[in-house]
Amino acid sequence: MNIRRVPFDHPDAVKLNDEVQAEYHERYGDGGDATVLEPADFEPPRGVYLIAYDATDRPVATGGWRSQDENGEGNENGDAELKRMFVIRDMRGRGLARRMLLALEEDARTSGRTRMVLETGTEQPEAIALYASSGYTPCTKFGYYREYESSRCFAKPLSS
Repeated sequence: MNIRRVPFDHPDAVKLNDEVQAEYHERYGDGGDATVLEPADFEPPRGVYLIAYDATDRPVATGGWRSQDENGEGNENGDAELKRMFVIRDMRGRGLARRMLLALEEDARTSGRTRMVLETGTEQPEAIALYASSGYTPCTKFGYYREYESSRCFAKPLSS
């Protein structure tokens, strides 16, 4: 797997984002994740967006983080918010999500972020299992979906 830093509006990022939005629609029955994301959110040093490519140069996994300091929505100074973690269906179960997560954590740490936070939902049990097994623990709800019963928020310190 070859992980590359790309802009959030890169054609491969748009393609994978469309796929993850379709999956959210399947799992939750709505129009996907309504959280507002802008390409500038993922520009270093305040964020990053990564795509993993397989040996044939096919985009197979994605993820990003963006800075989210104290903002009245439950974030704290130093937070890096994980967004759009996704692995295409035929590549799941191979450890790609864990590798992407580690790459994102390392990037956020080297950018001076002190805590990685994320929001997921009850219809994504495999995501919850990944985060729990990677040292994430439940935290105060934050962000767009913080009032939703199905929302689950997690955090992990990014100590060096």
